[in-house]
Amino acid sequence: MKQYILTRIRCTVEAIVIILTVCFVLQKECINKSTTTVVENGSLAKALDREVIQENQDDLYKKGKYNPLFTFKGELTGYVGDCPLCTGYLACPPRTNVLKEGIYYKDKSYGTVRIVASSRNYPCGTILRFKVNKLSSEPIIAIVLDRGVGGNTIDLLTDDVNYAIRKVGRVRNLEFEVLRRGWKKWKVLIIRNL
Repeated sequence: MKQYILTRIRCTVEAIVIILTVCFVLQKECINKSTTTVVENGSLAKALDREVIQENQDDLYKKGKYNPLFTFKGELTGYVGDCPLCTGYLACPPRTNVLKEGIYYKDKSYGTVRIVASSRNYPCGTILRFKVNKLSSEPIIAIVLDRGVGGNTIDLLTDDVNYAIRKVGRVRNLEFEVLRRGWKKWKVLIIRNL
């Protein structure tokens, strides 16, 4: 009986050592793969120079961050965080309160992006790119951080209900490019522990 207990303890200790080793390796790999872009603004104006932005965009294209994994057709609608049944908190982690934080999210890889809601077809953290000329002359990069719609409908978070209704409205048959397919669960957990 004593030998059986000692064997079980030894197996448990070995399993813990293996789990800790795997977690350490995954954490190190996640840290080594993360990238940070530093942009200096020499002017006293609070706007970034278009050349600096273009250089950073070109750098991200070279690294493959803007190459779409796949595309899909869907609808774009608009919503606000303070609707009658809304709490202001997003469904996906980090469960941001958009009433305090606003309609943008700072992603480690893609910088400041818009927030969208989608169905469960697209996991939390999925990065989408789409272009709607009536909203912006440039493509909009957005992150899925909320739920509440079905199918291939994407709901763009806006500041104002009138903007959501009149400006965004309902854009049908819009092409969306998926640049990143959600967060990997273990990476989110490791980043939270750092």
